[in-house]
Amino acid sequence: MRQSVATRRASKRELLRIDGRAVEVTMRLNPRARRLIVKVHPSTGEVTVVAPSQRALDRALDFARGETPWIARQLARVPKTIPLAPGAYIPFLGVERPILMGESGISPVWQDEDGTIRVSGRAEHAPRRLLDFLKREARRTLEARSVAFAARIGARPRRIAVRDTASRWGSCSVTKSISYSWRLIFAPSFVLDYVVAHEVAHLREMNHGPRFWRLVRSLVPDIDVPQAWLKKNGVALHRYAARKRD
Repeated sequence: MRQSVATRRASKRELLRIDGRAVEVTMRLNPRARRLIVKVHPSTGEVTVVAPSQRALDRALDFARGETPWIARQLARVPKTIPLAPGAYIPFLGVERPILMGESGISPVWQDEDGTIRVSGRAEHAPRRLLDFLKREARRTLEARSVAFAARIGARPRRIAVRDTASRWGSCSVTKSISYSWRLIFAPSFVLDYVVAHEVAHLREMNHGPRFWRLVRSLVPDIDVPQAWLKKNGVALHRYAARKRD
């Protein structure tokens, strides 16, 4: 019980009216912070106020209220959400594909020979079916490439997971477990290859030193192009099936 009370005291949510609409603001206590600061996540639009003390947390909403013009400008830059539904277009491995309804096939969601993504069943079930399909395809693709790349450098991942992360495309733990964002399925193949090479290289080098980058380049010689692509287009990948906060 004490832990749950402490958690509630360290984080709270309130609504703030910005440009005529109610925006949820999450206020979090972080003793390492030096001052009150407002953040707007460029991918999800999540508005957060970080407070260095409980006293500062109590006035965090007033602080955010004074920053509403800046918050409004940042929210205007967040990519518009595109739902997963028939009629939408999504980039599948970097290629724009239409989503259309289809008669029952070999699975709830499938691709035609021309790349069109088909979903069967009732329309209200389409978003969940499409999300499951994309996550499965992401896991299948990322697992296969991870195993293949790891073998090339004499390594082997202990576990490969696919999640919905807001700030990282991939990560590798000291236990050799690799995690990826399922949203990489929207990116071109050369971008997936770079992210996989980056995480697989950590199986050998848990740092970003010269030996690490030599390993990455041994798997993907041209890293500048995918790095530039992610810097320019990465945020936009979060507009499809927008991530819901807890």
